[in-house]
Amino acid sequence: MEVLQDENAQLQHAVHSHAVIDQAIGVLLAVGRLTPDEGWNVLREVSQRTNVKLHRVAELIIDWARTGKLCGDVRTELDLQLARHGRPPHTA
Repeated sequence: MEVLQDENAQLQHAVHSHAVIDQAIGVLLAVGRLTPDEGWNVLREVSQRTNVKLHRVAELIIDWARTGKLCGDVRTELDLQLARHGRPPHTA
């Protein structure tokens, strides 16, 4: 029974993490006029180049969409990645 509870908890966590990442990609699609693949690539590159876990970068981008605030390192790298994909940097 404990094994099933652990598996269930892991699956719930995976579903939540996936939803957060999808939401962040949606923000990038809207802000940067990106395709879904480009949104994923931008999210992944920001994570790798700032050494911040992908899930955390996704949370920060979602928070930025709500508050207009994004920490310096992630904001700078996001601007660079959006420019790399031929899109204007965000203005919030």
